[in-house]
Amino acid sequence: MKIRTILAAAALAVAGAGSAMAEWAPSGPIKLWIGFGAGGETDTLGRLIAQKMGESTGWDFVVENKPGGGGIAMFTQLQAVPADGMTLGMGVTMPVLVNLTIRPDEIPFNLDSFDYLHTVALAQLAIIAPADAPFDDLAGLVEYSKEKGGALVAFDAKPQELLMNFVNGQSEAGLKPVSTKSSAEALQQVLGGHVDAAFNAGAHIPQLEAGKVKMIASANAVRHSYAPDTATVQEQGFDIYVDPYFYIAAPAGLPAEAKTALAEAIGQALMAEDTKTAIMNAFHTEPSDKGPDETKKMLEDGLVNVGMLFGK
Repeated sequence: MKIRTILAAAALAVAGAGSAMAEWAPSGPIKLWIGFGAGGETDTLGRLIAQKMGESTGWDFVVENKPGGGGIAMFTQLQAVPADGMTLGMGVTMPVLVNLTIRPDEIPFNLDSFDYLHTVALAQLAIIAPADAPFDDLAGLVEYSKEKGGALVAFDAKPQELLMNFVNGQSEAGLKPVSTKSSAEALQQVLGGHVDAAFNAGAHIPQLEAGKVKMIASANAVRHSYAPDTATVQEQGFDIYVDPYFYIAAPAGLPAEAKTALAEAIGQALMAEDTKTAIMNAFHTEPSDKGPDETKKMLEDGLVNVGMLFGK
């Protein structure tokens, strides 16, 4: 009986500790800083997540836009505020990782400056071509480019250009990057026959379904949910990828109970049907299930990969 009583008391103590962690509550409104301007996909999604967190927890949230440098301005401010769970930031990995790679001495933070709470979603990045292009995969594009004396490939973000440079360095393909302002513009370049291929992050899907373009590779580390038979760039022989993840972080040093409560609240918000629909509409993928530890590892692995894009 005595042993049974001791075991029961121990169980209650463990349960009480878990309950205490789950019962953390903010001392006032929580600020969610968005690293981009109002009206964009990141802003819309961040506001929806804050709304759903408020509905599930009863906490108050204030969403503020802090654009600049692809999120660098926001994260610069975030790393300097108290680590009390009252200020969070939502950004995207690639601009942060690229800046930490090319000018680390000029950036006032590093990956250890933050506690990572949750990954929101992965933007699925494809390499597409006209439906009647004389190639169906990356190897075919490389050979076509060699024969043509340089295939034109549209892109709208620096990491995409770096991936092309990596492929050129490995294969002597002679791919010629063509800069565009958006995925929509890159898609129009393909449909108009002005380029031979392009990177695209979702605008191409209706045209893919209509048979007007074809997907020759996933530029991400994994295959796309809507095109499971199309291999990644890595699977096609080039050990590189571009993974733009949207994620939420806080200043490093959060109390454990605050970190747990916030991560759980974000996870619940991501599972709300409204949020799932918004993420599917914006990124054509499901919400991420990466919690604090997995999000931190994702960023660490991403920094190594971006270093490869720059030949470091």
